Formats: sequence, C-alpha cells, structure tokens
Amino acid sequence: MKTICIYFQLHQPFRLKRYRFFNIGRDHYYFDDYANEDILQQIATRSYVPANRMLLDLVNQYKGKFKVAFSISGVALEQLEIYAPEVIDGFRELAKTGSVEFLTETYAHSLASLYDPEEFRNQVKHHSDRMEMLFEQKPTVLRNTELIYSDEIAEMVYDMGYSKMITEGAKHILGWKSPNYVYQAATQPKLKLLLKNSRFSDDIAYRFSNYSWNEYPLTAEKFISWIAGTPAEEEVVNLFMNYETLGNLQPSYTGIFEFFKAMPRFAFENGIGFATPGEALDMHKPIGAINVPNPISWTDEERDLSAWVGNKLQKSALQSMYEIGERVRLCTDRRLKQDWLYLQTSDHFHYMSTKHFGGGQSQFSPYMSPYDAFNNYMNVLSDFIGRVKAQYPDTVDNEELNALLTTIHNQEMEIKRLQAELKKVIGTNEEMLVEKNPKAQKAEN
Repeated sequence: MKTICIYFQLHQPFRLKRYRFFNIGRDHYYFDDYANEDILQQIATRSYVPANRMLLDLVNQYKGKFKVAFSISGVALEQLEIYAPEVIDGFRELAKTGSVEFLTETYAHSLASLYDPEEFRNQVKHHSDRMEMLFEQKPTVLRNTELIYSDEIAEMVYDMGYSKMITEGAKHILGWKSPNYVYQAATQPKLKLLLKNSRFSDDIAYRFSNYSWNEYPLTAEKFISWIAGTPAEEEVVNLFMNYETLGNLQPSYTGIFEFFKAMPRFAFENGIGFATPGEALDMHKPIGAINVPNPISWTDEERDLSAWVGNKLQKSALQSMYEIGERVRLCTDRRLKQDWLYLQTSDHFHYMSTKHFGGGQSQFSPYMSPYDAFNNYMNVLSDFIGRVKAQYPDTVDNEELNALLTTIHNQEMEIKRLQAELKKVIGTNEEMLVEKNPKAQKAEN
C-alpha cells in the first residue's frame, strides 16, 4: 500500500537585540526579548495552536490511522515554554495519541555537524533527552538542521547510535531516481534514509495560494490524485514542510486548514495510508544507496549550504564562533553555555546571506542588510569571546585544553565508579545488619 509520511519542522531563533560596538565588555545580555515574545505569540495564535487542534481532531476522527511527525528545535521549545505554553500542552496531547512521532535534531538548530562533531553529538543528545522528558518518547529518527546531510554526516549519525534519518531528495543527487523509496547511506549502509518529495511538499508549502500557478486552486482531491498517480511500486511519499505553513506562511483564509482536513478522506478512499518516519523506515527495505559527497539541504533551488556559508561574512562569523567551542565546553557557567547555544542558531548566519538581499527570504530578517546582520552578530560574539577568555585565556592552547578535558572526563568516570561501589557496599552492610538482628527489623515493621 502506498503511504504518505507528513513531517513538520518547528523552529524559532532567539533573535539578537541591537548591540553596538560600545556595548562590548559592558552589556552581556544579547537577546531581543520583546521581539521574540511578540513574534512567537503571533505565530502561535495564527498557526501552532489551531494546527495542533486540527491535527488532534484528525487523529481522533480516523482512530489513529492519520499520522504525522514533528521536529521541534530546542531553542523553540524554550520559547514556547516561556511565551506560549499552551502549544507545548497541545503537543503533549498529540503525543498521547500514539499516532504522532517526535524526531531529534540539533538542540540549537545549529550548523555544528559541519564544524564541530563533538558539539553536534552533544546537541543531539541534549535535544533527544529534552524530547523524551517533555513528550515521553525517545526519538529514533534524526533530522539534522535544515535537512543538512552528507556522507560524512551519515557516518557521524550512525556512530551516535541512529539507524534512521530524513533528508532532502535533491535532484542533483537523485538524478533519474525517485524520492518515493527508502534509501541507505553510501558510507554507512545500516543508516536508512527517507527523502523529501520536493515537488509535492512545495506545492503545499509555497505554491498553495499562488494565483499565477497553473494548478491553482489546489484541492485535497486533486493533490491526492497526483500521489495516487505515481508508479504503483513507489512506496512512500514524504511531505516535509515548515509547521508555519499551516496558518502563517499560508494564512487561514487561503483554505490551508480545510485542505488538510480533507486530505485523509481522499487518501483513504484511494487506498493510501499514513505513517510516521520511524514506521515508514521500519516497513520498507532500502532499494539502494545514495552518494552525497558534498552537503545538501532543503533550502533554495540549489539545495546546498550557500544560504549559510555562501559569502565571506558568514564563513568568518562561523569560524570565529566554532574556534572557541572547546573552551566553552570546559566551563561550568550556565549562562555562558546557554548563550553559546543561542549564538549557534543557523538563522543568525542566514540573515548575513547576500543571495536574497532585496527579495526572496530577506523579508524574514530583522536587519536592514546582510552587513548590518554581520556587524551586529560580530559585536555580540566579541563580547561573548571576551567572557570565555576571561575564564580560559589564550595562553592555554588547544592541546592543553584537550588534555585537561580528558583528565576531567576520566575523573568523572572514576567518581561514578567509586559511587557505584560505595552504593553496593552500603547495600551489603544493610543486608548484613538485618541478618544479624532480625528482631530489630521486625520491630521496625
């Protein structure tokens, strides 16, 4: 049976406030709380809250046969907990149905997989633990920031214990192949891959309300007929999109909610089912491997990394930030570690992109220009680096830091081992006391 796999990405960055050169060394708070709260609450009202309610109704209406999946960045989760806790409650209700899967990703929605493998591992674990705590699900499928993937990243992901991942079905990678199958990584055959069907996903996410599109208006019946018309042997159609598609990027007056409400009915009438990414990857065997020597993403026509590393400004900012990663991991200052996460968010570097300046996605940037974004970020980063160096000066080189990190890690392992042994000894002594003095034990009972 042909299957539809729907996945939504939910992410909001901690936007930076206007931070001048003269603030460096004086002001250590970097974030625009007013803008972050205002934007998040607006989007939650227009999109997240009504979308959660609609999806819960659909799951209940079709008795769990309708299924979806989410990946929610850690920085978005933190803002939702502060500014829109009702959205978290909605996700908890969805999690309880058993028909909604939560994926894991980098906690900070960062580019760590490209620059700092240790940071990448730490963030994925941090995010997975947070998802399990909030929604009582341990994620089994990994979704890297912006669906970024390469053969090298595949090896890192598998070494972290994951055997399932989702990414972009980029045309320049697939060639004549269809994205509607399960694939495997070329460098790690045990890592199974689910690929986004860009045509069908973008029909909803970008073209749905485009009056000049020759398929406008898009109805659920028409859309499902396209999926039903794909070759019978093609197993799974992956619709991956931003959660803001529902109600924000495609406002409610466009009919986007009605479209999604009607989709399951037409799918089931055509013998098409729904599955989460984890289920789809379990149900189907890979039909072959895909080679991705250079990283891909789901952004822009090129489906590459140029939106974040396409110019010297972006590369300079990224290099300056990740150079201090080892020093930050050494510190125990909670505020410093928190700022480190927030400053890694990919959005900061996307705002520096010159690809769309004057059009395209530049409308989402809070800055007047990419150069304004770069200057503001580098002022913040300069202050942050100063705080890091105050704890770990430049006189300590990276080799010394690595040695110190190894020593600290070994000490932590030894402490845990000794604590475990002490626990055993205490337990043994208590048992011996009970055996020697059973009367005292009975008296206590």
